[in-house]
Amino acid sequence: FRIIPVSFISRGAGTLLAILPLLFIPAMIGIMNYPSLLSLDGLFLLVVIVLSSIITLIMSGVIGQYFEKHSRKRKEKNKCNTHYTQSL
Repeated sequence: FRIIPVSFISRGAGTLLAILPLLFIPAMIGIMNYPSLLSLDGLFLLVVIVLSSIITLIMSGVIGQYFEKHSRKRKEKNKCNTHYTQSL
């Protein structure tokens, strides 16, 4: 779709990737403050986190493939329309 040029996003994305480990520190401190979370409830939380991460990865891939396929079809349609109008 190219709604936003990559050059606009690349700098911000690089900055976010650079500080990504810092975003996990508050969560880890929260777990350290509540060791009871690491008992049976911790196992449940771990399963939920892993499953939600897998679902997120799968859905991101499916949505990305859908948009790629849609973009490819649009390019082919534009290519056919351009060829058709030039042949008239």
